[in-house]
Amino acid sequence: MPNQDETAISGAINTLRAKLKLRPIWMNGLMLFCVYMAVIYVPWDIFLKPVAEDQEVWFGYMFTGWAAKATAVLHWFVYAAGSIGFWKMRPWMFPWASLYVVQISIGMFVWSLLYGGGGIASSLIISLVFMALAIALWRARGLFEKSNQLNL
Repeated sequence: MPNQDETAISGAINTLRAKLKLRPIWMNGLMLFCVYMAVIYVPWDIFLKPVAEDQEVWFGYMFTGWAAKATAVLHWFVYAAGSIGFWKMRPWMFPWASLYVVQISIGMFVWSLLYGGGGIASSLIISLVFMALAIALWRARGLFEKSNQLNL
């Protein structure tokens, strides 16, 4: 007969499996990326990374130093909201997740041209990868609406 700890762990695993089944695997990947960025990377970036080394990119333009530290807080908010929004499949994630990824797509194109040394072809390729992700998020609208009906 399982003890109380084993029962609790089993229940937590079953809850996790049920939550992960709410979304396609690629969206679970986005959620896990948001969690990593919100819990590990961005706090390290803000609190431990030296100001002289800090860089943040918005719309393809790179900010450095204290400007990067200030805009990292915005990234922290975005990733925290994404973590919660994907975990609970909140309806407000549509259209915001898709629009944010469109911004990343544009930013990757601009960044690649300005700082990455890539030509137009390589800039377009990386931009199109993110645009495909934005389209997938846009088309996943029903998943976010369905979760609202289930009160998740």
